[in-house]
Amino acid sequence: MAASMDNLFSREIVRNDEVCLKINQCEIGDVGCVVWDAAIVLAKYLETKDFDCGKKWKGARVVELGAGTGILGIMCASLGADVIITDLPEFLPLMQCNIKENIKKISGRISAEELTWGKGKMDVSFDFILVADCIYYDESLEPLVETIRSLCSQSSTVLCCHEQRTTGNKPELERKFFELMEKYFTKFKVPLESQDVQFRSDDIHIHQFHLIKNTST
Repeated sequence: MAASMDNLFSREIVRNDEVCLKINQCEIGDVGCVVWDAAIVLAKYLETKDFDCGKKWKGARVVELGAGTGILGIMCASLGADVIITDLPEFLPLMQCNIKENIKKISGRISAEELTWGKGKMDVSFDFILVADCIYYDESLEPLVETIRSLCSQSSTVLCCHEQRTTGNKPELERKFFELMEKYFTKFKVPLESQDVQFRSDDIHIHQFHLIKNTST
Protein backbone atom coordinates (compact mmCIF):
# COMPACT_ATOMS: atom_id res chain seq x y z
CA MET A 1 0.00 0.00 0.00
CA ALA A 2 1.36 3.41 -0.97
CA ALA A 3 2.06 5.94 1.76
CA SER A 4 -0.75 8.44 2.26
CA MET A 5 0.57 11.98 2.72
CA ASP A 6 -2.81 13.29 3.87
CA ASN A 7 -2.57 12.32 7.54
CA LEU A 8 0.93 12.77 8.93
CA PHE A 9 2.13 12.60 12.51
CA SER A 10 5.68 13.12 13.68
CA ARG A 11 8.27 11.61 15.96
CA GLU A 12 11.27 13.50 17.24
CA ILE A 13 14.78 12.18 17.72
CA VAL A 14 17.19 14.35 19.69
CA ARG A 15 20.91 14.16 18.98
CA ASN A 16 23.46 14.18 21.79
CA ASP A 17 24.10 17.87 21.14
CA GLU A 18 20.35 18.55 21.58
CA VAL A 19 19.65 19.16 17.89
CA CYS A 20 16.12 17.85 17.35
CA LEU A 21 15.19 16.03 14.14
CA LYS A 22 11.50 15.79 13.25
CA ILE A 23 10.44 12.71 11.29
CA ASN A 24 6.99 12.63 9.69
CA GLN A 25 5.09 9.34 9.56
CA CYS A 26 1.91 8.23 7.81
CA GLU A 27 -1.24 7.00 9.49
CA ILE A 28 -2.07 4.89 6.42
CA GLY A 29 0.42 2.83 4.42
CA ASP A 30 2.86 -0.08 4.47
CA VAL A 31 5.40 -0.96 7.17
CA GLY A 32 7.83 1.65 5.80
CA CYS A 33 5.54 4.55 6.64
CA VAL A 34 6.44 4.69 10.33
CA VAL A 35 9.56 4.95 12.48
CA TRP A 36 10.32 1.57 14.04
CA ASP A 37 12.17 1.21 17.33
CA ALA A 38 15.08 -0.55 15.62
CA ALA A 39 15.67 2.54 13.47
CA ILE A 40 15.80 4.73 16.59
CA VAL A 41 18.24 2.35 18.29
CA LEU A 42 20.53 2.31 15.26
CA ALA A 43 20.27 6.07 14.74
CA LYS A 44 21.42 6.72 18.30
CA TYR A 45 24.21 4.13 17.98
CA LEU A 46 25.63 6.27 15.17
CA GLU A 47 26.53 8.91 17.78
CA THR A 48 28.34 6.60 20.18
CA LYS A 49 32.05 6.34 20.85
CA ASP A 50 32.25 3.56 18.23
CA PHE A 51 31.97 6.41 15.71
CA ASP A 52 33.93 8.94 17.75
CA CYS A 53 30.64 10.42 19.00
CA GLY A 54 29.48 11.08 15.45
CA LYS A 55 32.68 12.69 14.14
CA LYS A 56 33.48 9.82 11.76
CA TRP A 57 30.40 10.61 9.67
CA LYS A 58 31.76 13.85 8.24
CA GLY A 59 32.25 13.26 4.50
CA ALA A 60 31.39 9.55 4.71
CA ARG A 61 29.45 8.07 1.77
CA VAL A 62 26.30 6.48 3.12
CA VAL A 63 23.28 4.71 1.64
CA GLU A 64 20.17 3.66 3.54
CA LEU A 65 18.17 0.73 2.16
CA GLY A 66 14.45 0.34 2.77
CA ALA A 67 14.57 3.83 4.24
CA GLY A 68 10.82 4.41 4.56
CA THR A 69 10.82 7.65 6.53
CA GLY A 70 14.57 8.15 5.98
CA ILE A 71 15.36 8.58 9.66
CA LEU A 72 18.79 6.88 9.55
CA GLY A 73 20.00 8.73 6.50
CA ILE A 74 18.77 12.04 7.87
CA MET A 75 20.61 11.42 11.13
CA CYS A 76 23.83 10.66 9.19
CA ALA A 77 23.45 13.71 6.95
CA SER A 78 22.88 15.90 10.01
CA LEU A 79 26.23 14.62 11.31
CA GLY A 80 27.98 15.59 8.05
CA ALA A 81 27.74 12.49 5.85
CA ASP A 82 26.90 12.44 2.12
CA VAL A 83 23.79 10.28 2.03
CA ILE A 84 21.38 8.65 -0.39
CA ILE A 85 18.19 7.29 1.15
CA THR A 86 16.43 4.67 -0.96
CA ASP A 87 13.18 2.77 -1.09
CA LEU A 88 10.36 1.82 -3.45
CA PRO A 89 8.85 4.69 -5.49
CA GLU A 90 5.76 5.00 -3.28
CA PHE A 91 7.94 6.11 -0.37
CA LEU A 92 9.76 8.90 -2.22
CA PRO A 93 7.24 11.63 -1.24
CA LEU A 94 7.59 10.77 2.45
CA MET A 95 11.40 10.67 2.28
CA GLN A 96 11.51 13.98 0.42
CA CYS A 97 9.09 15.49 2.94
CA ASN A 98 11.38 14.52 5.80
CA ILE A 99 14.48 15.84 4.04
CA LYS A 100 12.73 19.17 3.57
CA GLU A 101 11.55 19.13 7.20
CA ASN A 102 15.12 18.80 8.50
CA ILE A 103 17.17 20.49 5.79
CA LYS A 104 18.37 23.34 8.04
CA LYS A 105 19.88 20.78 10.43
CA ILE A 106 21.76 18.87 7.73
CA SER A 107 25.45 19.72 7.38
CA GLY A 108 26.22 17.00 4.83
CA ARG A 109 24.36 16.21 1.62
CA ILE A 110 21.27 14.06 1.19
CA SER A 111 18.98 12.90 -1.60
CA ALA A 112 16.16 10.38 -1.94
CA GLU A 113 16.16 7.84 -4.76
CA GLU A 114 14.07 4.90 -5.92
CA LEU A 115 15.76 1.52 -5.53
CA THR A 116 14.13 -1.87 -5.90
CA TRP A 117 16.25 -4.60 -4.34
CA GLY A 118 17.67 -7.03 -6.86
CA LYS A 119 16.59 -4.88 -9.82
CA GLY A 120 17.78 -1.32 -9.50
CA LYS A 121 21.54 -0.78 -9.55
CA MET A 122 23.77 2.02 -8.25
CA ASP A 123 27.20 2.01 -9.87
CA VAL A 124 29.04 3.15 -6.76
CA SER A 125 30.23 1.68 -3.48
CA PHE A 126 29.64 3.27 -0.10
CA ASP A 127 31.52 3.57 3.15
CA PHE A 128 28.41 2.59 5.10
CA ILE A 129 25.24 0.72 4.15
CA LEU A 130 22.42 1.14 6.69
CA VAL A 131 19.54 -1.33 7.06
CA ALA A 132 16.93 -1.23 9.83
CA ASP A 133 14.04 -3.67 10.30
CA CYS A 134 13.92 -4.86 6.69
CA ILE A 135 13.49 -8.58 7.40
CA TYR A 136 9.77 -8.92 6.68
CA TYR A 137 9.14 -10.90 3.52
CA ASP A 138 10.79 -14.14 2.38
CA GLU A 139 10.80 -13.12 -1.30
CA SER A 140 12.77 -9.95 -0.50
CA LEU A 141 15.67 -11.54 1.42
CA GLU A 142 17.83 -12.70 -1.50
CA PRO A 143 17.30 -9.43 -3.46
CA LEU A 144 18.20 -7.46 -0.31
CA VAL A 145 21.44 -9.38 0.23
CA GLU A 146 22.27 -9.08 -3.49
CA THR A 147 21.75 -5.32 -3.31
CA ILE A 148 23.87 -4.96 -0.16
CA ARG A 149 26.72 -6.85 -1.86
CA SER A 150 26.51 -4.66 -4.96
CA LEU A 151 26.98 -1.51 -2.85
CA CYS A 152 30.00 -2.77 -0.92
CA SER A 153 33.73 -2.57 -1.38
CA GLN A 154 36.23 -4.39 0.83
CA SER A 155 36.33 -1.32 3.09
CA SER A 156 32.54 -0.91 3.43
CA THR A 157 30.68 -1.44 6.69
CA VAL A 158 27.11 -2.72 6.72
CA LEU A 159 25.12 -1.74 9.80
CA CYS A 160 22.01 -3.85 10.24
CA CYS A 161 19.56 -3.46 13.11
CA HIS A 162 16.45 -5.54 13.67
CA GLU A 163 13.95 -6.23 16.40
CA GLN A 164 13.79 -9.93 17.23
CA ARG A 165 10.28 -11.27 16.67
CA THR A 166 8.97 -14.66 17.71
CA THR A 167 5.59 -14.84 15.96
CA GLY A 168 4.71 -16.55 12.69
CA ASN A 169 7.58 -17.07 10.27
CA LYS A 170 9.70 -14.22 11.64
CA PRO A 171 12.34 -16.43 13.35
CA GLU A 172 12.80 -18.40 10.11
CA LEU A 173 13.15 -15.18 8.10
CA GLU A 174 15.84 -13.92 10.47
CA ARG A 175 17.70 -17.24 10.28
CA LYS A 176 17.57 -17.21 6.48
CA PHE A 177 18.73 -13.60 6.22
CA PHE A 178 21.80 -14.18 8.37
CA GLU A 179 22.56 -17.43 6.58
CA LEU A 180 22.56 -15.55 3.25
CA MET A 181 24.67 -12.70 4.62
CA GLU A 182 27.27 -15.00 6.13
CA LYS A 183 28.00 -16.50 2.73
CA TYR A 184 29.65 -13.23 1.78
CA PHE A 185 30.26 -11.25 4.98
CA THR A 186 31.87 -11.57 8.37
CA LYS A 187 29.43 -10.75 11.16
CA PHE A 188 29.99 -8.91 14.44
CA LYS A 189 27.22 -8.37 16.97
CA VAL A 190 27.43 -4.99 18.67
CA PRO A 191 27.17 -5.51 22.45
CA LEU A 192 24.54 -3.60 24.40
CA GLU A 193 27.20 -1.76 26.38
CA SER A 194 28.49 -0.19 23.14
CA GLN A 195 25.07 1.18 22.25
CA ASP A 196 23.33 4.33 23.43
CA VAL A 197 22.63 4.10 27.15
CA GLN A 198 18.99 5.15 26.82
CA PHE A 199 18.11 3.82 23.37
CA ARG A 200 18.92 0.12 23.47
CA SER A 201 16.98 -3.04 24.16
CA ASP A 202 17.62 -6.74 24.76
CA ASP A 203 15.37 -7.68 21.82
CA ILE A 204 16.83 -5.19 19.32
CA HIS A 205 20.12 -6.31 17.77
CA ILE A 206 22.78 -4.41 15.83
CA HIS A 207 25.25 -6.27 13.61
CA GLN A 208 28.20 -5.03 11.60
CA PHE A 209 29.11 -6.88 8.41
CA HIS A 210 32.23 -6.70 6.24
CA LEU A 211 32.78 -8.42 2.93
CA ILE A 212 34.87 -11.54 3.06
CA LYS A 213 37.89 -11.00 0.82
CA ASN A 214 37.24 -11.60 -2.90
CA THR A 215 33.44 -11.84 -2.57
CA SER A 216 32.59 -8.35 -3.84
CA THR A 217 30.62 -8.12 -7.09
